[in-house]
Amino acid sequence: MKIKVLLVAMILSVVVSSCNNVNKKGNDTLVTIQTEYGNIKVKLYDETPEHKNNFVKLVNEHFYDGLLFHRVIKNFMIQGGDPSSKGAEPGKRLGGGSAGYTIQAEIMPYKYFHKRGALAAARTGGPGNPEKRSSGSQFYIVQGHTFTNGQLDTLETTKNAQLKNHLLKECLDKSKDDLMHFREKGDQAGFNIRVAEIRGEADSLFNSSSDKFAYTPEQREIYTTIGGYPSLDNDYTVFGEVVEGMDIVDKITEVETDKYNRPLEDIAMEIKLDN
Repeated sequence: MKIKVLLVAMILSVVVSSCNNVNKKGNDTLVTIQTEYGNIKVKLYDETPEHKNNFVKLVNEHFYDGLLFHRVIKNFMIQGGDPSSKGAEPGKRLGGGSAGYTIQAEIMPYKYFHKRGALAAARTGGPGNPEKRSSGSQFYIVQGHTFTNGQLDTLETTKNAQLKNHLLKECLDKSKDDLMHFREKGDQAGFNIRVAEIRGEADSLFNSSSDKFAYTPEQREIYTTIGGYPSLDNDYTVFGEVVEGMDIVDKITEVETDKYNRPLEDIAMEIKLDN
């Protein structure tokens, strides 16, 4: 009898544990962005914890309340989160404000990409931000548009050319003393041979690089049917997606904007944590 009771208890324990695991898997972190045009509900990804936790912290601190969607570009995205946008005078150029810190990139280009409805972190571009660190507060939601497979092929080629050029520059920088030596000797033939060798080294690095970019069949299916903005993939952290209210994003992209893409009539937001 005792054995039967123990067996039932063990089975119940397994069932309860299983149910708890199911609840945890379905326990998405949701936030609602409230605007005068309606509400946008967004799911934050667990796999980008730095961005998720930071966003939740700012929401709980009411950081975003009263800030504007300061940059709106139809068929591209809507952007907000600049703290200097709160109460900004009409016509003022916005987008340079920050929370005073940046966040380590959590780029997962083949899992979380710039499909329609993607929530991503803005950042400073260019060589001044080689680690692609995200803004501490600014974010954007992708509206995008559809692309052809030919256009995706072109984007792949462009991204890989950028990687190849970056690797070549690194190889040239490492060999600058060698090249200078040939220059000083006036040995143009030796210089040309060394440059050819360096190009070969860069090509070898490129061919073996895990950073070579190619859109997956899933990405191609989404970009050619649902749409998005694929040129941003592998450069910005996508940390969530819209689950309700993309029609509100579409409405916002229809507003009239100035030469800086700021809406002529302010679009303020409030963001609330749903759970």
